[in-house]
Amino acid sequence: MKAWLAGAMSAPIVVSVLVMVVWGGTPIATRLALDELSPLVVATLRTILAGICVVPLLARSRHGLPRGGSSRRLLAISALTGFVVFPIVYTIGQQRTSALHGVMILAALPILTGIYAALVARRRPTAHWLAGCAIAFTGEIVLIGARSHTESEATLTGDLLIVAAALAVSAGYVAGAMLPSRGLSSSATTFWGVAIAAVVVSPLAAGVFVRDGVPSGDAVSWGSVVFLAVITSIVGYVGWYWALDRGGIARIATLQFLQPLSGFVLAATVLGEQVTTNVLIGGAAIIGGIIVAQRARTS
Repeated sequence: MKAWLAGAMSAPIVVSVLVMVVWGGTPIATRLALDELSPLVVATLRTILAGICVVPLLARSRHGLPRGGSSRRLLAISALTGFVVFPIVYTIGQQRTSALHGVMILAALPILTGIYAALVARRRPTAHWLAGCAIAFTGEIVLIGARSHTESEATLTGDLLIVAAALAVSAGYVAGAMLPSRGLSSSATTFWGVAIAAVVVSPLAAGVFVRDGVPSGDAVSWGSVVFLAVITSIVGYVGWYWALDRGGIARIATLQFLQPLSGFVLAATVLGEQVTTNVLIGGAAIIGGIIVAQRARTS
């Protein structure tokens, strides 16, 4: 028991839990931004703003691009999936579904991340890890059964787009988590990924501005974009890549099951969505699944 508690309080786990609390607010912040701004404006500006923020950080840190071809390919995958494909596809999908569905679909990320990691490492997941994921996934099924007044906004198209975004970003997680062991720190991986993505999406953003003019929005919408750019895209990714590298992808990935819990809390307090008995039961199953998976790893 003491060994498990020590493992549960390790730095990678603490950092990853904090990241999940932050990332749980992504669907809510996206919905708030979409109240006044178009999906392409939100998706491109969050990446461009993040890119502007990391330029002085890159200059100060003097982290160069990785030299090896395989490392550069991993960085390209991380950048394009995490900061180009995911923001665009996810934001368009989130406009077409409810915040609740966005939270629930993203809850599948630990399973997808663990599967990708197992395929890359050519290693079969342990029975305990699979059991923990199964318990937590059962909790997700219970949570999906929860309904709120925003459920009428959910569409199959929106849900499928978020599923596609989750498939893409999970691959990016694994690629980015492999770079620190190759000499590129978690912060440099994030900074370079955001900078590359900002260059890639800039022409798209310029095209949107030429077509629609300078976007207008209230303080809440623009504040949400800033949150998505600075907290979600920079702070969250730095912490996440660091935790994945230090704590192991399969072990830390299961903590992504905590993301829907923080998302539900924020949905209830910010958007006024109802927390039902299903939420409480599903949340208990999620935490139980995480404990099973984490205890198996630390023991």
